[in-house]
Amino acid sequence: LSMPGQGGIFNATAGIRVSHKCGASGLPASTPPEKCSSVTEPLRFDCYPERNVVVTQELCEARGCCFIERDQASGSRQGVPWCFYPPDFPSYVLESLNQTELGMVGLLRRKVKAYYPRDIETLQLSVEFETDTRLHIKITDSSSPRYEVPLQVPRAMKRAENPAYSLDFSREPFGLVLKRRASGVVLLNTTVAPLIFADQFLQISTTLPSTFLYGLGEHRSSFLHSLDWNTLTLWARDVPPTSYNLYGSHPFYLLMEEGGAAHGVFLLNSNAMEVALQPAPSLTWRTIGGILDFYIFLGPDPNMVIQQYQQVIGLPAMPPLWGLGFHLCRWGYGTSNETWQTVKAMRNYQIPQDAQWNDIDYMEGYRDFTFDPQAFSTLPQLVEDLHKHGQHYVMILDPGISSTNPRGSYWPFDEGLRRGIFINTTEGQPLIGQVWPGLTAFPDFSNQDTHQWWLENLKRFHAHVPFDGLWIDMNEPSDFMDGSVDGCPAGDLDKPPYVPGKKGQNASVHYNLHNLYGLMEAKATASALIQIRGKRPFVISRSTFPSQGRYSGHWLGDNRSEWKDMSWSVPGLLSFSLFGIPLVGADICGFSGTTSEELCTRWMQLGAFYPFARNHNTQNEKAQDPTVFSSEVRTAMKEVLLTRYTLLPFLYTLFHRAHLLGDTVMRPLFFEFPQDMVTYSIDRQFLWGESLLVTPVLEPGADSVIGYFPRGLWYDYYTVRSGAYWEVGPAPLDHINLHIREGAVLPTQKPETTSGASRGNPLRLVAALSPNAVAWGDLFWDDGESLDSFEKDNYSYLVFNVTQNVFTSTVLHANVEATYVTVDTLTVYGVRGPPTRVTINGEEHPFSYLDNQVSPALCVLHSQPHPCSPQAPLAVPYVPHSRPAVMCQRTNTASLSAMGLAPCTGY
Repeated sequence: LSMPGQGGIFNATAGIRVSHKCGASGLPASTPPEKCSSVTEPLRFDCYPERNVVVTQELCEARGCCFIERDQASGSRQGVPWCFYPPDFPSYVLESLNQTELGMVGLLRRKVKAYYPRDIETLQLSVEFETDTRLHIKITDSSSPRYEVPLQVPRAMKRAENPAYSLDFSREPFGLVLKRRASGVVLLNTTVAPLIFADQFLQISTTLPSTFLYGLGEHRSSFLHSLDWNTLTLWARDVPPTSYNLYGSHPFYLLMEEGGAAHGVFLLNSNAMEVALQPAPSLTWRTIGGILDFYIFLGPDPNMVIQQYQQVIGLPAMPPLWGLGFHLCRWGYGTSNETWQTVKAMRNYQIPQDAQWNDIDYMEGYRDFTFDPQAFSTLPQLVEDLHKHGQHYVMILDPGISSTNPRGSYWPFDEGLRRGIFINTTEGQPLIGQVWPGLTAFPDFSNQDTHQWWLENLKRFHAHVPFDGLWIDMNEPSDFMDGSVDGCPAGDLDKPPYVPGKKGQNASVHYNLHNLYGLMEAKATASALIQIRGKRPFVISRSTFPSQGRYSGHWLGDNRSEWKDMSWSVPGLLSFSLFGIPLVGADICGFSGTTSEELCTRWMQLGAFYPFARNHNTQNEKAQDPTVFSSEVRTAMKEVLLTRYTLLPFLYTLFHRAHLLGDTVMRPLFFEFPQDMVTYSIDRQFLWGESLLVTPVLEPGADSVIGYFPRGLWYDYYTVRSGAYWEVGPAPLDHINLHIREGAVLPTQKPETTSGASRGNPLRLVAALSPNAVAWGDLFWDDGESLDSFEKDNYSYLVFNVTQNVFTSTVLHANVEATYVTVDTLTVYGVRGPPTRVTINGEEHPFSYLDNQVSPALCVLHSQPHPCSPQAPLAVPYVPHSRPAVMCQRTNTASLSAMGLAPCTGY
């Protein structure tokens, strides 16, 4: 498709439009006042974003931009830039546009130099229509290669046949306009501000179709971002959670359009960047290197946007079942015996616990791959004891490798130095910084030789302490020094026009790879665990980048024991659901500071519904594990953990769907109710999957909590009472509000104190009927730890349905593990009236019926009546026949009778 000299052309098949309008021929010496005043405040795009600079009229106009000083008396809002682009600011011109097999390629040329050094005169524009709901737009130097993120992304094999989008181009100044075909909504319009593409400053702006924007992490903020002149920096750093940039970088946003459709945008760029939001509504991307590499996802619903995003970055790994149990850690146990005593106290009170962790105090001199021979001398025996009780051990590792030990006394550094696997300075010597053990070198995880060195170190340590999982911390990477022992060298990489960077690595300079460090370490760590244990790896990382979910989970870092920190954890975890990292949690009860019984109780109740649940606190503070509190509080904590373990089959199935499809586990309400705009700003409630609503207490002194119930029928998890819309629910200190959505079937299990013990118990199925008496659910089941069990067909998958007074189970896939699964109870919420009979396999069976005058429940029994009490609505025995031969068949479908179960009729 060639560019004509004047006017525009339209290609109906591609859905592409090209237009031409005149632009400026050069940077104006000064812009006419009328042109400046014609730009309304919400559409003023910052021409001078540098921080710590007092922007004067002289500086502004030297860039050819408008300068209007904000007058507080005039009512101008805080944040409106004084220096902004005029409408005719020179940009690139689209000189040619030609079709390719997958889309088109164009040439952009800048006639007038930009005000940043080493601006690139000619750019290549590449557009690929990869799928009907995914568009790939790439802008890079047309003549010289530039750094690109070394992330494996899918390659389209053919052009999308019926794209859900259309694309228009402006010739001069260059810009593109992306629309949703079904509604005509403009999703992107980059013509509103000039494109700048210099060696160390890349900037592109766009309008947005609404103000409902989410993502762009990692920050502490509300789930729904403010567009009131809000700038978000993406640069991994070690800092306790604040409103500024935190441990990871995720340049992805999801936006809800008016009418309930959603789309997402991902900038595949790992350099330091910031995203400026303003109330037009509009957004500006600024980054200091790489290229502009955009993926746009058309959904159209938010669940599908996240699925499409993960098709690009990679689907998350399936965690081991034990990783979904309760974890306990502390920096400050002091000794292995003290750690062991905590584990024994948990067992004594029969409080569920799957994993015990240790922080850096287990090490000798804070050196990786060591343990203190005095204070932690019994660590191997502790781990052996954990394994005997079906529990697991996780230890911390930091990337900083001590460099000050006498030669020959510390193999990790000596061998790393010999192999040349550390990050080097520009002079080619290992860069020496400072972390916990003192002066340290940093492994270069972009080098495959480093992965082998990492594996060998872990193997050597595992031979003494057979750990089960790894916690990788301080991997932004954190450095207590400004640069290194030699400071920061002079040069463009350390003093760019925008944001500083430092250190050199194998794949590229650290300037480009800094935000990838945690991802690269997680990849090496997961691979090592697989080779050492031969089972699913369990890794939790502090620093993250897109595709991290393939290798690790994440926790929200060094929070405090304060009510606000507990409250902030909910939007934080919801954001990571968008980022494709479903295994995510926050330190329950807070890491630093001193908790209280009330705060820790409420936090344990909330944390029991974090996808990754770990209680962790720092040294020199009181212990905060459940065993140290009063009997009443300890009991409340135990009960909510037993509830989590009851729901493990449901949670495990949600993780399977995340691994297979890219579904979210912890889910914002608007994902299920995109037409309900009330849900768009809710980040104090959340869902597990599509059907379990969690409404925690997040303030002190509360004995009730207000929750929003979107349209439909919701059943109280404990009492089977229904609720709707905004409701005040009772919330005494021993209670967290849970509700089951109509139309759901939840697979649950009698809980034990470990996930391994629980998984041997019979299932207890809960069907929550919709008003028209239907329900649906599913169960994924395997051995809980084998590698690639789904990919190797070593799993069972069942689908449950209720319709026309019949409950059926269809076995879509079966393996030997399912022969050990029995169903003990079937409880049905929402039965309209007392049934006259219930049949199983054609035979009548006893049952009980509870009429609570709001939403009756039916419990099916095998032998004798057993009432459904409000405290235990699932406690009804229901024992199937044993049919292992049928379960081992590779059949596509089977009825419930394949497990000795049959439809229950008569209600």
